[in-house]
Amino acid sequence: MRQFGSKLRALRESRGMTLMELAQALGYPVSNNSYISQVETGKRVPKADFILKVATFFGVSADQLMRDDLEV
Repeated sequence: MRQFGSKLRALRESRGMTLMELAQALGYPVSNNSYISQVETGKRVPKADFILKVATFFGVSADQLMRDDLEV
């Protein structure tokens, strides 16, 4: 799951989204964009509910996000 952050950033950037836009789209307060930034940079481990929201939003499986041997 070491690549989760880089996969998240790639997905977000592929949609041309800022951290604040992604926070809003996932139903988090805009002030929560620091959590997303910390997950992207590997400073925080994502919670299960966050992983599921990200997977649903981007139309990928949670496995694709969490497993380093699978691409998104």
